[in-house]
Amino acid sequence: MTITNSTPGLGAFQRSIRAEVPELVEDLRGILGAQLLAYLGNVRETRAVRQWAEGTRVPSAATELRLRTALQVAGILIERDHPRIAQSWFQGLNPQLDDESPARLIREGDIEEVGPRVIAAARAFTAVG
Repeated sequence: MTITNSTPGLGAFQRSIRAEVPELVEDLRGILGAQLLAYLGNVRETRAVRQWAEGTRVPSAATELRLRTALQVAGILIERDHPRIAQSWFQGLNPQLDDESPARLIREGDIEEVGPRVIAAARAFTAVG
C-alpha cells in the first residue's frame, strides 16, 4: 500500500474507508503481519485472517470497524516509517495512551472512544519523527 498526499494521514483515512474487506485485510496483513492482525480482530487463528482476505469469511461489523481504524493508523505510520516500526508501535506501551498498547486498545476498547485517541497518538509519533 502506498499512500501519498499533501495532508498527512488523509490518504490513510481514504484508503481505510474505501477498501473492501479482503483488500483491507490484505493491506493490514502486509503491514502488521497475520498474528497481530488476528489479535486486533480478536480471533484465535491466522486462518480467520486468511479467510477474510480471501472473502470466504466476513468479520463482524464491530471487527471490521476495528480493522478499518487499524488500517488508518498503520497508514499514518508507514507514511514516514517502515512497516516493522508500525508493528512495534502497535505492540508497545504508549505513554500518550496511558501506557497501554495501541493494539490492545483497538482490540478491547470502545472503538468510538479509543479510535480517535490511537489515531492522534500515531500522528504525534510521526510528527516527532
